[in-house]
Amino acid sequence: MLIVLDAVVSFRSVPRILELFHSQTSLELPWTPHFTSVINWSLRVGLGLLRQVCPTCEPWIAIIDYSIDIGTKKALVVLRVKTQSLCQRGSAIQLQDCECIGLKVRETVNHQTVCQDLEDIFAIAGVPQAIVKDCDYTLAKGVRQWSAKQEKPVPVIDDIGHCMASALKSQFEKTADYKAFTAALGQGAKCLRQTEFACLTPPKLRTKGRFQSISKLGEWGAKMLDVFAVKGGAKKGSVLAKLRTVFPGFLRMKPFIERFALTTKIVSEVMEIIKNKGLNKVTYQQCYQLSKTLPRNSKVKTHLQAWLKKHVQIQAELTELPLLSSSDIIETLFGNYKYMLERSPQADMNRSVILIPALRGS
Repeated sequence: MLIVLDAVVSFRSVPRILELFHSQTSLELPWTPHFTSVINWSLRVGLGLLRQVCPTCEPWIAIIDYSIDIGTKKALVVLRVKTQSLCQRGSAIQLQDCECIGLKVRETVNHQTVCQDLEDIFAIAGVPQAIVKDCDYTLAKGVRQWSAKQEKPVPVIDDIGHCMASALKSQFEKTADYKAFTAALGQGAKCLRQTEFACLTPPKLRTKGRFQSISKLGEWGAKMLDVFAVKGGAKKGSVLAKLRTVFPGFLRMKPFIERFALTTKIVSEVMEIIKNKGLNKVTYQQCYQLSKTLPRNSKVKTHLQAWLKKHVQIQAELTELPLLSSSDIIETLFGNYKYMLERSPQADMNRSVILIPALRGS
């Protein structure tokens, strides 16, 4: 089970790994379990952890999100993270710092189901100091509806990553410069792949949530400007000659690329601070100073400063400790679950989803 839960190895691989240890090391195994036994044992661990959930006297924050779609179903997952975990670790929290306290599978998801599920989960686990979530509308409305029913409204923390991705999307996605830039990169990437210049291929843009990792594209653009910044003709067969052929008119996009690269760089630096150190007065000042380096009419600048002002007030009201402001850890959990599910011979979500509370990979 530890091979599955800590190393995040597929169920079918476990018997093979144990057989390898048995044949190549001094480890003596009287028998090797069938992979279906490993599945059943692992699911029992997840179910046992869920049944042990109870209130705690220590302050804690809930991280909530919906998993990937499995057929027609989704799973609402709620993690409990102690408020002091971020400060104790000194960097971004890990799965070992989290406890899965709620798991609800539904075919139909709306704000009413979110509200009902949170009521059921928090009735058992207790009420958190705050809730961290992404920018999903249904999730936000459901959380607001649940919070309104409490004696004291529970603060809601908007995940910094999703908020900044939305701001970048709002500023760039529909502009002609961005469309021309990404179109040129897409065409150029086809010419560079499977060639000796493949190392210069631009980062592949994600179909879904591309602005959450768009900083890599900004870094690539800034570096390529340096490569193109050579006056005069290029030697035949040189890297520069090849690139000028593959990316015609690249330097004409220089003003946009510089603006785009600067914006994504600042956003990346801000998120690194917030995700690793949390939000308090010190990190607020650091991030606010970084935001001032963005252009005056930048939508990202406006969104970032608004997010900082809103959430530093929440931090001041809740705790003296740095405020957890990222839901990245729950995405990591879903990634581990998706990896296991893709390699599972039984893709029934009603059953396999019980594995989620136990997936706390090392």
